[in-house]
Amino acid sequence: MTSLVQHITVDCSDAYELARFWAQVLGASVSDDDEPGDPEALVETPAAALLFVTVPEPKRAKNRVHLDVRPDDRTRDEEVERLLGLGATLVADHRKPNGRGWATLADPEGNEFCVECGTAERAALTGTRLPVTADDVTLAVRLAADTLAASHDQDWRIPAGGLTWDCWETVEHLVDDLFAYAVQLGPRTPPQDREVPFRYTPDREGGPANSVFADPAAGTAGLLQTLEAAGALLTAMVRTTPSDVRSHHVFGLSDPEGFAAMGVVETLVHTHDVAAGLSLPWTPPQDLCDRVLARLFPDAPDDEDRWTVLLWSTGRADLPGRDRVTSWKWHGAPL
Repeated sequence: MTSLVQHITVDCSDAYELARFWAQVLGASVSDDDEPGDPEALVETPAAALLFVTVPEPKRAKNRVHLDVRPDDRTRDEEVERLLGLGATLVADHRKPNGRGWATLADPEGNEFCVECGTAERAALTGTRLPVTADDVTLAVRLAADTLAASHDQDWRIPAGGLTWDCWETVEHLVDDLFAYAVQLGPRTPPQDREVPFRYTPDREGGPANSVFADPAAGTAGLLQTLEAAGALLTAMVRTTPSDVRSHHVFGLSDPEGFAAMGVVETLVHTHDVAAGLSLPWTPPQDLCDRVLARLFPDAPDDEDRWTVLLWSTGRADLPGRDRVTSWKWHGAPL
């Protein structure tokens, strides 16, 4: 038998006002059920739930338990300045000249918390690669769906770039890839020597062999909805599967990060194929390309445009001074 942490509960003088401060810190919102003057106020995020409770006693000493926060999209020092602007105060500065360390702040009621370096900043300091995450899967799928939605009224039965599949089939194949990677992580004991035994079959001779097909009657809007749904499945499985889990892939056993990276690569390059067929511009973020290259193609050139290198690594582009790739596979094993 085990217990789960339901909330991190903070005693305070004004639950709603302190909850508003922490909602801004965490990019969340105070529960719709809570109002000013209520004795309790809840702030929920994907990573934690903070419950603020009004009590009559004042804070008298340093907290024995505190929160450590790290920014997602800015540096530690930029986050410190943002939080000071929200009403926090600087209690102690433990930042070091080499970029390491942390700052201890207090919220408007004096509860101490620390601001540390974010993942990207920490990786730069230590010289390590940035991991591919569930959020990367979400980002790639959303960018792809938004890009392809611009051509919802075109004929999607035309070839997808240099593929023998048409644009509809290529997105369907991508949906099936994302689904397949998600379900490989699903069983309590993931298979080590085969795929989870769904039935794969092509819709036509020469078409992709899928387990998942979109209803043509739903049109391209429905097709893109299946893309978002399959992406959400993979995101959820990557986010909730322990990092030490291993499951079968045709290129070897992989871990949740590996399946996330595979899903991102499939999304980026197949969106490239479809965008070429539909004459749409498509250039994904350089940092996203860099993360999946470091995870799945660790020997890829590191001195060229990252999107071009990813296209070259998957046989879709040329690189000056290098032979075109005609046969490729990624490195799925954990690094």
